[in-house]
Amino acid sequence: MAGALNITIHIDVLDSAEELTREEKQAMQLAEEAANDAYAPYSNFFVGAALLLDNGTFFKGSNQENAAYPSGLCAERTALFAMSSHYPKQKIKLIAVAARRQNETRYLPVTPCGACRQVMSEYEFKQQMAIPVLLHGPDGKYYRSRSIQDLLPLQFTKDSLLEF
Repeated sequence: MAGALNITIHIDVLDSAEELTREEKQAMQLAEEAANDAYAPYSNFFVGAALLLDNGTFFKGSNQENAAYPSGLCAERTALFAMSSHYPKQKIKLIAVAARRQNETRYLPVTPCGACRQVMSEYEFKQQMAIPVLLHGPDGKYYRSRSIQDLLPLQFTKDSLLEF
């Protein structure tokens, strides 16, 4: 008889920005600003990410496209990789992500792609501390996960690698 694996995913749905903490509001504002700096001439999809570090520093990143599509990079990964090279010992307290289409001011309810979820998972595993993720939801709402595990429940980590 086959068993079952029950996975619980917890996402807070906040009805408005009024329910965000001061740090979450600041991170989301910076993610929105970062989206404005995106280089997205092919998709016209502007994404920004902001990281809050445990020393109080905020770090931003935006998607960077390239005519050779695999050569571009998402906002979440630009922020994480740049942050890690500047602040390698700092822990991440929060990641905020904002996305909009070109020539629109409304931010869209989007989630990180699979590659970004995997990279985010690596940083959570590395720091051995949950990283909440804040996203725009529909109709002025916000989504807050308590951990990357809520976005990528069956994670591939260094423990997944075979030892030879």
